[in-house]
Amino acid sequence: MEKAERYDFRQIERAWQARWHERDLFAVPADDQREKFYYLDMFPYPSGNLHMGHLRNYTIGDVVARYQTMRGKAVLHPMGWDAFGLPAENAAIKRQVHPDPWTRRCIEEMHRQLDMLGISFNWDREVNTSSVEYYHWTQWLFLQFLKAGQVSRAESMVNWCTGCQTVLANEQVMADGTCERCDQVVNKKRLEQWFYKTTDYAQRLLDDLEELNEWPEQVRTMQRNWIGRSSGVEFEWQVADSDIRFRVFTTRVDTVFGVTFMVLAPEHPLVEQLTKGSEQEAQVKAFVQSVLASDQFARSSAEAPKEGIFTGAYAIHPLTGVRVPIWIANYVMMDYGTGAIMAVPAHDERDYAFARKYDLAIPPVIVPEGQTPETLALPYSGEGLQANSGQFDGMPNRQAMTAIAEWMEAEGLGQRTVNFRLRDWCLSRQRYWGCPIPMVYCDTCGCVPVPEDQLPVILPTDVEFTGRDNPLETSPTFQHTTCPTCGGPARRETDTMDTFVDSSWYFLRYASQPSDAAFCRSELDRWMPVDQYVGGIEHATMHLIYARYFTKVLYDLGLVGVTEPFARLFTQGMVTKAAWWCAQEKKWYTEPADLVDGTTTPAGHAVERQVAKMSKSIGNVVAPETICESSGADTGRCYILFIGPPEAEAEWQDDGISGVHRWLSRVWRVGVRSAEAWLPGWREVLATAELDADQKALRQKLHQTIEKVTSDIERFSFNTAIAALMELINTAAPFADKKLPSGTDVDRAVYSELAEHLALMLSPFAPHLADEIWAATGHENTTYEASWPSHDAAAARRDRITIVVQVNGKLRDKLEIDADMAEDAVKDLALASERVQSQISGKEIRKLVYVPGRLVSIVV
Repeated sequence: MEKAERYDFRQIERAWQARWHERDLFAVPADDQREKFYYLDMFPYPSGNLHMGHLRNYTIGDVVARYQTMRGKAVLHPMGWDAFGLPAENAAIKRQVHPDPWTRRCIEEMHRQLDMLGISFNWDREVNTSSVEYYHWTQWLFLQFLKAGQVSRAESMVNWCTGCQTVLANEQVMADGTCERCDQVVNKKRLEQWFYKTTDYAQRLLDDLEELNEWPEQVRTMQRNWIGRSSGVEFEWQVADSDIRFRVFTTRVDTVFGVTFMVLAPEHPLVEQLTKGSEQEAQVKAFVQSVLASDQFARSSAEAPKEGIFTGAYAIHPLTGVRVPIWIANYVMMDYGTGAIMAVPAHDERDYAFARKYDLAIPPVIVPEGQTPETLALPYSGEGLQANSGQFDGMPNRQAMTAIAEWMEAEGLGQRTVNFRLRDWCLSRQRYWGCPIPMVYCDTCGCVPVPEDQLPVILPTDVEFTGRDNPLETSPTFQHTTCPTCGGPARRETDTMDTFVDSSWYFLRYASQPSDAAFCRSELDRWMPVDQYVGGIEHATMHLIYARYFTKVLYDLGLVGVTEPFARLFTQGMVTKAAWWCAQEKKWYTEPADLVDGTTTPAGHAVERQVAKMSKSIGNVVAPETICESSGADTGRCYILFIGPPEAEAEWQDDGISGVHRWLSRVWRVGVRSAEAWLPGWREVLATAELDADQKALRQKLHQTIEKVTSDIERFSFNTAIAALMELINTAAPFADKKLPSGTDVDRAVYSELAEHLALMLSPFAPHLADEIWAATGHENTTYEASWPSHDAAAARRDRITIVVQVNGKLRDKLEIDADMAEDAVKDLALASERVQSQISGKEIRKLVYVPGRLVSIVV
């Protein structure tokens, strides 16, 4: 470290990043025999700009990756790009540029920004899902799934823009049901689509959640609910005066005699069949379009108004023979059960509200003992005895569940079954910028897979990006091909794959990248499963379920040796920043300086302070690159970790980053002094030296900090680890002022030990400054190549400690005791306290517990 007047973070960070890059420091040799640790960040979409969520996510990862490396492990810490998707295609339409060069420019820019942060990525493992080298193998995997019976083709509802004449993603449909591009009405339309058969693995996906005990319980609960296993009875209803039949699933077969109407989801294929050519056809069609254009999440809410329309058709109750009207309602969803329900209004709140609104019968069939159907308050969802239930009257309803199910099975009316909320995964997208689906259509041979030796099917360049239709349908060179079976003319599939397909196996490609295969089994056996996966909780259901499904299918095919891809999961909280909303001006203010006294606008209008996710529309975005340029990457890294527990939402505050920068400047000054006072033989000196009180105190604080920082990193408590380092600097600075530079060899030895260990502990958080201090203390390599320090328990031990004494859970006294005082002596001292005596005198002591080093608890 050259002596400088100030902390020149720009020079320090540029120099060390260049040195790391020159040495290819973070690559993992193929023959590395150390214990493996596979750390994985959820890879980003290459938008071209990093945001604070990226900074938080990747800094968390870098702390863990560097720490595990220093613990002696071979760490795989790769990075890549989830590069297919709608934003690039929208950019192509808007700018009239091809998505590929636009995406590659965005990748280059984000790569540059990540390098500014000093993240220890294995860039030699980089993947780009939109590259031919990657999607070649995405197509190959599709064909393996096809051969394994895991691919199907069926009709599915899509968002169809009447103006653009194309399919829209949900996020392209505005709240009023119009297209974001052309403002025309968006309808629901049925299209033939490709599916992965995730339902085949529903039970395994559910059961294996029990193995994932190092995942957040919230994520496991979300997946259980998404998979949604239900046990019940499935049975058939016949439409009156017709040969049409449809199936219904119920978990409450004990209420089957209380059915007074049937309800179909608006998306149910039977709706059109029942109403076609009838008087109700136009009204039903308008109702269906209205419901499907509405907010689907709000529609499923229990509080949402219940809306419906009668189809004009009736169904025959299979147990009673009664004609039951068939309705369509907004509260029934196609993605659960069969999309048709038996409505039992006396015992279901939603059915009850609907029946009251449309004046439908509400007969109770379960009545608690001591009441009658006439006196029962409805809707009733509790236990009771069967009523109005034929031969099952008087039977306890739980017993009747089994009895009715057995009777229906014996009579051939239905069967007990298990149902899942999870649906097969629709992977078709009517888009250009995605992985082409390797199938062709032949008038003679039908739908035929592209042979493996003809892969990859490459995206064409002779396409038009107009915002209308699927661009692939504008390419004659792509569409027209020959049938691989008969050699006759054929048409290529113009759907591309959902981008979740790409992210369902990218972690395998990171671990193994042969040129002639998707991956190599022996290399996967070396690295899989991922030891630590980190990303946002918003991916708890879709991505994480799809990746688990992919892994299980590949395991069954013998291509991988694990059934779960991610051993441990951590979900980080999002980063927010304050902004002030002025309702009168309909405007956001993002800087307090723009307001008068922080409460009103210059025009005198009131504002409301809100803490919101950083957003371009609000204007409260802080770019990591800006922080790197103004305060340094190490400052940004430390601040984003210091502002709160990483799993919690964190509010960015500009004055906070200044405080962390000032702290790192103090750390740098410790480094300057360490260079001046450095004693290479400090270990030998400390081995025989008698230490004075100041020297003992500094060593004690140092080794206590090593112990705490180690523990905090292990449990992802990075904010408290940084706080401990701050406390250490607060102890070290006065020591240096008092003892250095003219101190004794023992002073220099104590300070040299501090400097060396400080650099090592600082390395995961502020690696540039850590390596600068490391070099100043005479080391040739980097902290990344050094070993993580271990604490000296004897040096860390406190001679005197403070414990608290509680009586019936309330704090009554604090005692200073010898750290090694015996338990009985501590208890006697606590009982002898005057403050404690005033609370326990004359009372029976029921429990007396000593928690070593912390507290004495007395229960009277």
